[in-house]
Amino acid sequence: MSEKTVLRTSYRERRLSAQDGTGLYYRDYPGPAEGAGPAAVCLGGLSRNSKDFHRLAERLSERRRVICPDYRGRGRSDYADDWRSYHPVQYLDDLRHLLSVAGLHRFVAVGTSLGGLLAMGLATSQPGSLAGAVLNDIGPEFEGSSLDKIMAYVGQDAAQPDLDAATRFLKEAFGEIAFRNEETWRRFAEGTYRQGDDGQLHVDWDTAIVKPLTQTAGELPDLWHLFAGLGRLPVLVLRGETSPILSAETLARMETGHPDLVSVTVAGLGHAPSLDEPEVLEAIDEFFAAIDTPAA
Repeated sequence: MSEKTVLRTSYRERRLSAQDGTGLYYRDYPGPAEGAGPAAVCLGGLSRNSKDFHRLAERLSERRRVICPDYRGRGRSDYADDWRSYHPVQYLDDLRHLLSVAGLHRFVAVGTSLGGLLAMGLATSQPGSLAGAVLNDIGPEFEGSSLDKIMAYVGQDAAQPDLDAATRFLKEAFGEIAFRNEETWRRFAEGTYRQGDDGQLHVDWDTAIVKPLTQTAGELPDLWHLFAGLGRLPVLVLRGETSPILSAETLARMETGHPDLVSVTVAGLGHAPSLDEPEVLEAIDEFFAAIDTPAA
């Protein structure tokens, strides 16, 4: 088991080897030396990576350690030799391995989209370690048809000449996300692309990550039993008001099944909130504060 560290201004870049030898990358924001609350583990969406969480991680690291991994095939982690390993079960295995190497014994999972589903999985696989979960625009039920556009987009590399063009492309392709300002769209583009040897910007993931999902026959599995694993834990759900992934009806059912669940619907946004919105940051601050100082 090996680990390499590179010091940065607010985080350390770390690498480890997964159990099948795939090299995995994560950012480690150390947090305060004393008086820290439970760590935070930030889990991105299907094709996303640790860059998405930088601003939130800096904010959270004022009171705790924060870990932001790149799943295999994304960002600075290695691409898998076998595309069949791009599977949620493997992602959970990689996360368990990372948590062990990083020495995290108590943490809150902050998961966007796929990351929220993995947070539910950690409630089952790491029941003694998970202290709570923030689910960003994801629940245990969603329309399969809403994923078709995402799958088509993730499965191809639409190279762009520069960041301005990349930002325009994303706004045209996913305008329904409805980020509130140009700065957020530009950060979204920066997290989406990397510069290739040809000077072009290419998507920052292995387009083969969709293969296990597109080749899975039948309907999506019932995920409500995974959500039930969060029943004993504090949960904050963030929902874009016009989200095609997390409906108001599904959120209402989640609230019924988890009476202590706290939810925030972000006005005007689709899938998914950037986690920079003022009302979202306020809710996250309050959520972590309640975990840090539980009622007597």
